Amino acid sequence: MWLTKLLNKEFLKFIVSGAVNTVVTYLLYLLLYLFMNYSFSYTISYVIGIFLSYYLNTIFVFKEKLKLKKFIKFPVVYLIQYLINMALMFVLVEQLHVSPVVVPILIIVCTIPITFLISKIIIKGK
Repeated sequence: MWLTKLLNKEFLKFIVSGAVNTVVTYLLYLLLYLFMNYSFSYTISYVIGIFLSYYLNTIFVFKEKLKLKKFIKFPVVYLIQYLINMALMFVLVEQLHVSPVVVPILIIVCTIPITFLISKIIIKGK
């Protein structure tokens, strides 16, 4: 039952918008990685991804109006997620020697369900 609820129209649209956001931010990460280390590249692309994610989720996924109050709350969740992601990146890159090119994709895949729920709560207010 929870699986059917999870795979509803909103969640599928979230996956599509997330895929668009992921491609854009990942390409930006790879471009920046040519000029700076992985943590700076990831940080810059992550911040830009927050703005893009808020826009896509609000307009396309949840069909809500863009509001400053919700926009201000949105990055707080992603800040917490960012700190967790950076810790995971450190472990995966520095300790387990996984390629810095692959690590952001692994992290995104692992965090999709929780990101959907938190985004929905903030944007829809439910």
